[in-house]
Amino acid sequence: MILSLISRLVNGVKEGVKASLKGVSDVGTAIVGVVREVTVTTLEETGEFLSKGVEATASIVKGAISGVADVGASVVGSIRGIVMGTVRGFMEAGGERKPAVRGAVSQAIHSAKELGLDVGEVAVEAVKGSIGAVKAVGGDVVEATKEAVSVAIEAAKDIGEETVAGVKEALSRSIEGAKDIIEAAKEK
Repeated sequence: MILSLISRLVNGVKEGVKASLKGVSDVGTAIVGVVREVTVTTLEETGEFLSKGVEATASIVKGAISGVADVGASVVGSIRGIVMGTVRGFMEAGGERKPAVRGAVSQAIHSAKELGLDVGEVAVEAVKGSIGAVKAVGGDVVEATKEAVSVAIEAAKDIGEETVAGVKEALSRSIEGAKDIIEAAKEK
Protein backbone atom coordinates (compact mmCIF):
# COMPACT_ATOMS: atom_id res chain seq x y z
CA MET A 1 0.00 0.00 0.00
CA ILE A 2 2.82 2.42 0.87
CA LEU A 3 4.52 1.73 -2.48
CA SER A 4 1.31 2.47 -4.31
CA LEU A 5 0.89 5.78 -2.43
CA ILE A 6 4.51 6.76 -3.06
CA SER A 7 4.24 5.85 -6.74
CA ARG A 8 1.10 7.98 -7.05
CA LEU A 9 2.87 10.82 -5.25
CA VAL A 10 5.89 10.66 -7.60
CA ASN A 11 3.65 10.63 -10.68
CA GLY A 12 1.38 13.36 -9.35
CA VAL A 13 4.32 15.64 -8.58
CA LYS A 14 5.87 14.89 -11.98
CA GLU A 15 2.68 15.84 -13.81
CA GLY A 16 2.11 18.90 -11.61
CA VAL A 17 5.62 20.18 -12.25
CA LYS A 18 5.36 19.50 -16.00
CA ALA A 19 2.04 21.34 -16.24
CA SER A 20 3.31 24.30 -14.22
CA LEU A 21 6.52 24.65 -16.23
CA LYS A 22 5.01 24.39 -19.71
CA GLY A 23 5.78 27.60 -21.54
CA VAL A 24 7.98 28.98 -18.75
CA SER A 25 11.14 30.46 -20.26
CA ASP A 26 13.23 30.59 -17.04
CA VAL A 27 12.72 27.24 -15.33
CA GLY A 28 15.50 27.93 -12.82
CA THR A 29 13.65 30.91 -11.37
CA ALA A 30 10.20 29.32 -11.46
CA ILE A 31 11.11 25.91 -10.07
CA VAL A 32 11.33 26.85 -6.37
CA GLY A 33 7.81 28.27 -6.31
CA VAL A 34 6.37 25.51 -8.47
CA VAL A 35 7.82 22.68 -6.36
CA ARG A 36 7.00 24.44 -3.08
CA GLU A 37 3.38 24.89 -4.17
CA VAL A 38 3.10 21.29 -5.40
CA THR A 39 4.61 20.06 -2.11
CA VAL A 40 2.28 22.10 0.10
CA THR A 41 -0.79 21.16 -1.95
CA THR A 42 0.13 17.48 -2.04
CA LEU A 43 0.74 17.32 1.70
CA GLU A 44 -2.48 19.19 2.49
CA GLU A 45 -4.46 16.77 0.32
CA THR A 46 -2.71 13.68 1.68
CA GLY A 47 -1.75 14.53 5.24
CA GLU A 48 -0.63 10.96 5.84
CA PHE A 49 2.62 11.76 4.03
CA LEU A 50 3.76 14.16 6.75
CA SER A 51 4.32 11.17 8.99
CA LYS A 52 6.47 9.63 6.26
CA GLY A 53 8.89 12.59 6.06
CA VAL A 54 11.90 11.06 4.34
CA GLU A 55 9.83 9.01 1.89
CA ALA A 56 7.54 11.93 1.10
CA THR A 57 10.29 14.43 0.37
CA ALA A 58 12.28 11.84 -1.60
CA SER A 59 9.19 11.08 -3.69
CA ILE A 60 8.54 14.77 -4.32
CA VAL A 61 12.15 15.33 -5.43
CA LYS A 62 12.03 12.28 -7.69
CA GLY A 63 8.78 13.41 -9.28
CA ALA A 64 10.00 16.99 -9.72
CA ILE A 65 13.25 15.84 -11.35
CA SER A 66 11.23 13.68 -13.77
CA GLY A 67 8.93 16.61 -14.54
CA VAL A 68 11.86 18.95 -15.21
CA ALA A 69 13.54 16.35 -17.44
CA ASP A 70 10.28 15.84 -19.37
CA VAL A 71 9.98 19.55 -20.21
CA GLY A 72 13.57 19.50 -21.46
CA ALA A 73 15.10 21.78 -18.84
CA SER A 74 18.52 21.26 -17.26
CA VAL A 75 18.13 18.87 -14.36
CA VAL A 76 21.43 19.85 -12.73
CA GLY A 77 20.49 23.52 -13.09
CA SER A 78 17.17 22.81 -11.40
CA ILE A 79 18.33 20.65 -8.46
CA ARG A 80 18.87 23.55 -6.05
CA GLY A 81 15.38 24.88 -6.75
CA ILE A 82 13.77 21.44 -6.57
CA VAL A 83 15.35 20.68 -3.19
CA MET A 84 14.67 24.20 -1.90
CA GLY A 85 11.01 24.05 -2.96
CA THR A 86 10.55 20.56 -1.50
CA VAL A 87 12.16 21.24 1.88
CA ARG A 88 10.50 24.63 2.22
CA GLY A 89 7.07 23.32 1.24
CA PHE A 90 7.39 20.32 3.54
CA MET A 91 8.35 22.49 6.52
CA GLU A 92 5.64 25.07 5.76
CA ALA A 93 3.09 22.24 5.66
CA GLY A 94 4.11 21.24 9.20
CA GLY A 95 6.89 18.74 8.54
CA GLU A 96 10.19 18.72 10.39
CA ARG A 97 13.52 19.93 8.99
CA LYS A 98 15.56 16.78 9.50
CA PRO A 99 13.47 14.31 7.46
CA ALA A 100 12.83 16.99 4.84
CA VAL A 101 16.54 17.60 4.29
CA ARG A 102 17.40 13.90 4.54
CA GLY A 103 14.86 12.76 1.96
CA ALA A 104 15.39 15.60 -0.51
CA VAL A 105 19.21 15.57 -0.57
CA SER A 106 19.44 11.77 -0.63
CA GLN A 107 16.99 11.44 -3.52
CA ALA A 108 18.77 14.17 -5.51
CA ILE A 109 22.02 12.17 -5.22
CA HIS A 110 20.37 8.88 -6.22
CA SER A 111 18.54 10.52 -9.13
CA ALA A 112 21.82 12.06 -10.33
CA LYS A 113 23.36 8.60 -10.51
CA GLU A 114 20.32 7.14 -12.30
CA LEU A 115 20.42 9.94 -14.88
CA GLY A 116 24.19 9.82 -15.38
CA LEU A 117 24.71 13.34 -14.01
CA ASP A 118 27.76 14.67 -12.15
CA VAL A 119 26.92 13.49 -8.63
CA GLY A 120 29.35 15.94 -6.97
CA GLU A 121 27.75 18.89 -8.76
CA VAL A 122 24.26 17.68 -7.87
CA ALA A 123 25.32 17.19 -4.22
CA VAL A 124 26.48 20.82 -4.04
CA GLU A 125 23.23 22.10 -5.56
CA ALA A 126 21.11 19.88 -3.29
CA VAL A 127 22.95 21.02 -0.15
CA LYS A 128 22.66 24.68 -1.21
CA GLY A 129 18.94 24.16 -1.87
CA SER A 130 18.29 22.65 1.54
CA ILE A 131 20.26 25.41 3.29
CA GLY A 132 18.33 28.06 1.35
CA ALA A 133 15.00 26.47 2.26
CA VAL A 134 15.79 26.24 5.96
CA LYS A 135 17.03 29.84 5.94
CA ALA A 136 13.79 30.96 4.21
CA VAL A 137 11.57 29.38 6.87
CA GLY A 138 13.71 30.62 9.75
CA GLY A 139 15.22 27.30 10.77
CA ASP A 140 18.63 26.37 12.16
CA VAL A 141 20.95 26.83 9.16
CA VAL A 142 24.04 25.42 10.91
CA GLU A 143 22.24 22.17 11.73
CA ALA A 144 20.70 22.04 8.26
CA THR A 145 24.16 22.41 6.72
CA LYS A 146 25.57 19.59 8.88
CA GLU A 147 22.58 17.38 8.06
CA ALA A 148 22.69 18.07 4.32
CA VAL A 149 26.46 17.49 4.00
CA SER A 150 26.25 14.27 6.04
CA VAL A 151 23.29 12.97 4.03
CA ALA A 152 24.99 13.76 0.71
CA ILE A 153 28.02 11.71 1.76
CA GLU A 154 25.83 8.86 3.08
CA ALA A 155 23.91 8.74 -0.20
CA ALA A 156 27.17 8.77 -2.17
CA LYS A 157 28.31 5.70 -0.18
CA ASP A 158 25.41 3.78 -1.76
CA ILE A 159 27.00 4.48 -5.15
CA GLY A 160 30.69 3.82 -4.42
CA GLU A 161 33.92 5.06 -2.90
CA GLU A 162 34.91 7.06 -6.00
CA THR A 163 31.61 8.91 -5.80
CA VAL A 164 32.12 9.57 -2.08
CA ALA A 165 35.51 11.13 -2.80
CA GLY A 166 34.03 13.29 -5.58
CA VAL A 167 31.14 14.45 -3.39
CA LYS A 168 33.44 15.28 -0.47
CA GLU A 169 35.74 17.25 -2.78
CA ALA A 170 32.86 19.15 -4.42
CA LEU A 171 31.23 19.98 -1.08
CA SER A 172 34.55 21.05 0.49
CA ARG A 173 35.17 23.44 -2.42
CA SER A 174 31.67 24.89 -2.63
CA ILE A 175 29.88 24.80 0.73
CA GLU A 176 31.01 27.00 3.58
CA GLY A 177 31.84 24.82 6.58
CA ALA A 178 31.60 21.53 4.68
CA LYS A 179 35.30 20.77 5.03
CA ASP A 180 35.03 21.08 8.84
CA ILE A 181 31.88 18.91 8.90
CA ILE A 182 33.63 16.21 6.83
CA GLU A 183 36.73 16.32 9.06
CA ALA A 184 34.61 16.09 12.22
CA ALA A 185 32.81 13.05 10.81
CA LYS A 186 36.15 11.27 10.22
CA GLU A 187 37.03 11.68 13.91
CA LYS A 188 33.88 9.92 15.10
